[in-house]
Amino acid sequence: MTGANSSLSVEFVLTGFSDHPELKTLLFVVFFAIYLITMVGNLGLVALIYVERQLHTPMYIFLCNLALMDSCCSCAITPKMLENLFSKDKMISFYECMAQFYFLCLAETADCFLLAAMAYDRYVAICSPLHYHTRMSKTLCIQMTVGTFIASALHSMIHVGFLLRLSFCRSNQIDHFFCDILPLYRLSCTDPFINELMIYIFSMPIQIFTIATVLVSYFCILFTICKMKSKEGRGKAFSTCASHFFSVSIFYICLLMYIRPFEEGDKDIPVAIFYTIIVPLLNPFIYSLRNKEVINVLKRILNAYKILKQMSPSTAN
Repeated sequence: MTGANSSLSVEFVLTGFSDHPELKTLLFVVFFAIYLITMVGNLGLVALIYVERQLHTPMYIFLCNLALMDSCCSCAITPKMLENLFSKDKMISFYECMAQFYFLCLAETADCFLLAAMAYDRYVAICSPLHYHTRMSKTLCIQMTVGTFIASALHSMIHVGFLLRLSFCRSNQIDHFFCDILPLYRLSCTDPFINELMIYIFSMPIQIFTIATVLVSYFCILFTICKMKSKEGRGKAFSTCASHFFSVSIFYICLLMYIRPFEEGDKDIPVAIFYTIIVPLLNPFIYSLRNKEVINVLKRILNAYKILKQMSPSTAN
């Protein structure tokens, strides 16, 4: 295959867990359970925020979209991975491969922008509380959210578009459990220099901008908290930001571990499992279990459900 059009007929083999066939049943059970919990946790959080008007604030709007993107990431990766654990050929078509990478790139890019937006929201709430409703209006929140999805979609389209210029004549075996960009570069018989350049031109600035936004926001937050005289105020401010900062730290540590020279691949799978499967699982629980507003709303809904359940037998009689 010499032309770019010949790549459209390629079928890849995902060999991610082929080295451990004896573990395929255990891996299936574990990853299927993680997938179910991830989807229930994230979509449940989306439904809770959508239904409860008390949570219609900028912070929870960003959190709702973060949960949607985590669901998108999980849907893009896990079902095909579960299928391939028991599949004999472990095949994925070129179109499926491009679609899988597109939605993964979309979700991860959106996560970067949303985490930065949430950090800025916490900065305004703690450092400028009197101006919060002015500086973080619903209009601005919607504009930031729409801008996030437009930028993420364009970023994904750019990388998928440049992947289409590659031809694959060396091998069709991807040493991974999904179609990631770096393993595809290693299979290409077209020089991927331009593709790598696009990563430095588009992806790196996104990473630098979002990480800088998070670091600067939290530096200002920490400085403001340290100046507070009230212990209760400091405790409340710390508890407000702790869950978000913990989630951000996990996400960026995994992302930075994954960014290495293109020819290295020995650690791709363990790190990729963490940032594509484990992080989407953890996020809804990190934000829910450490958030008093979400917990109070859940308690109120559960109490209302118990009351309705208790009333239903007496109504029937």
